[in-house]
Amino acid sequence: MSSQLAALRTAAARIGTTLDEDTTCGELTREAARQAGGTAALLRLRTQADVEYEAVSGNPAVLPDARWAAPATQEAPGRGENGAALPASGGPRPALCVPLAAGGHHCGTLVCARDGAPFTGLEVAFLAFLAEHAASHIRHAREHAQVSGIVGKLQRALLVEPGRPHPNLDVAVRYRPVGQSAVVGGDWCETVRLHFGRTLLIVGDVMGHGLEAAVDMTAYRSALRYTASADLPPHRVLRQLDDIASREPDRRPATCLIARVDPNRGQMTVASAGHLPPVVIDGRGRTALLPVPVGPPLGTGLGGYESSTYRLESSQTLMLFTDGLVERRGEDIDQSLARLSGVGIEGGAGVEDVLDTMLTRLDVGHAEDDVAVLAARLHHRPGRT
Repeated sequence: MSSQLAALRTAAARIGTTLDEDTTCGELTREAARQAGGTAALLRLRTQADVEYEAVSGNPAVLPDARWAAPATQEAPGRGENGAALPASGGPRPALCVPLAAGGHHCGTLVCARDGAPFTGLEVAFLAFLAEHAASHIRHAREHAQVSGIVGKLQRALLVEPGRPHPNLDVAVRYRPVGQSAVVGGDWCETVRLHFGRTLLIVGDVMGHGLEAAVDMTAYRSALRYTASADLPPHRVLRQLDDIASREPDRRPATCLIARVDPNRGQMTVASAGHLPPVVIDGRGRTALLPVPVGPPLGTGLGGYESSTYRLESSQTLMLFTDGLVERRGEDIDQSLARLSGVGIEGGAGVEDVLDTMLTRLDVGHAEDDVAVLAARLHHRPGRT
């Protein structure tokens, strides 16, 4: 008895290893086929006109006609031996329908068939247990998918497009969430129009991922837009954001980089709250990091931010980015930034092409964190209106 129980536990452990329904279905049929020594497949709840086996493990020719098992799939479970399984002839070989049900939720039928002897009572009970175990995981997978869908909709609602810069500045923005499940997290880009043709460029990165980070990201963006209306220099904007965030104990810390671009003077003023430095790409496509004094992240209440002013020529492109663009597991940040500096850009490339080249050459498709990046270039030469 103990050996049978151990075998049951081992078999169950191979089912439900992920929160993906299709994966769980495949694990169930593989284990059922292994235990019964035949072929196993699933029929999920569908219309009669769409009856076909799924997740087949073994030789499909051994299975009975799917239309034979379809009625069992459409009915509620509870009939048959042990109130769980329905042995039936279904064709020239022994076959068995096992309801895929748990907690009152019926999501299909496990169909098993084989050459040789009919299924024993112990085998029926074994397969019924595996089907119930799988059904429980499928139920959880569906609930998880439903919640993830709701989270995704909320995240999309929180994803606000950056404002429009002045027409004297060409701006391009890219956002790439990490993985497949996240729609938007704590990384963001923003542009704010100021007086006299100036534009505020911002990138920020809230600690963490998912909905909670997205909510805090939206709070930072709202505070930024309110603070920027006072037309303060970048370091004072950061100071105000830090004061606001530090008064809210549940607000997650964030890094932030602000650049105020003045095309009429051909200059930019930059300040950082714990963020990586911006990049300047010259007219020949050479990339260089711009040294900026770094203050503490927002939300710490420590303050101490400084601004630095630099020339910005019409041939240069300014790029602000979050750490997901460059950071890689096991790599020192200095190496990551050196790799970024080594990316060559075709001379005269537009801001859209600059970002496309950066994302491709830095292999953002395999990034381990969200990526937000913004590129800007003066549309008019300094001194022209």
